[in-house]
Amino acid sequence: MSDAVLDRIAVADARELESPAQRALRRLFKRKGAVVGMVVIATFIVLALFAPLLVPYDPVATSWTLVRKAPSSLHWFGTDDLGRDVFARVVYGARASLAAGVISVGIALSIGVPFGVLSGYRGGFVDSLISRITDAMLACPFLILAIALAAFLGPSLGNAMIAIGITTTPVFVRLTRGQVMSVKVEDYVEAARAMGNPPWRIALFHILPNVMPALLVQATLSIAAAIIAEAALSFLGLGQQPPAPSWGSMLNSAQRFLTTAPWMAVWPGLAIFLVVLSFNLVGDGLRDALDPRER
Repeated sequence: MSDAVLDRIAVADARELESPAQRALRRLFKRKGAVVGMVVIATFIVLALFAPLLVPYDPVATSWTLVRKAPSSLHWFGTDDLGRDVFARVVYGARASLAAGVISVGIALSIGVPFGVLSGYRGGFVDSLISRITDAMLACPFLILAIALAAFLGPSLGNAMIAIGITTTPVFVRLTRGQVMSVKVEDYVEAARAMGNPPWRIALFHILPNVMPALLVQATLSIAAAIIAEAALSFLGLGQQPPAPSWGSMLNSAQRFLTTAPWMAVWPGLAIFLVVLSFNLVGDGLRDALDPRER
């Protein structure tokens, strides 16, 4: 055999020895869009975590001598209507947006997945009840329901996270239910049932692990939607409260100065665009990487 054929055989053997996680990661890193998205997300995470070390200005410190100054070597992104450094506020605002996205989706997963598993595996009256409640919540527009819940709970970042999490829950209930109904009729589940495993063990150890890839993809896409929702709530005054920085509240302040100080709106808007686009790119890459039909 030629060296090229031997090399291909060696590569094929190495891939046969890969675990499913290693195989999925290898497929994921082959997708340039997903890699770019992960780099952008990692950059914003680093900026958010190490903001006090990276930003020389206090994001809430005002200065009447620096009101609406254009970008310069001292203030890279310019200053806002109260003389606060826009770069500092964008970096610190990443904390609120990323936390809102992750925590909101975490709330939705912790509520939606158990109810989805129960509905899909149990069936009958339980399935009908959970499905009708889910349908009723999905009938309301996502953002309208989030605004209503946030207004009811009170304006704060924590309440905004709860409102977004509850509003996102029906998506995970519906997805988990459909995946469980598809998986529970597989041969390995029937074999586990024939061996005498109790229903809770079958659901937790045989069904749930096999529906996690779809949930992981949906969670990544839902984080992007949650970041937009948090920005919208903050824009309306129902999220992060001033003077704490938030991309949505920065856009609210900037709307009055779009002609005289456009940089006040450009940078927080660009930050939202980049982070949301990056999460969507990663979600698309995960969907392709976790597809069992992918070769």
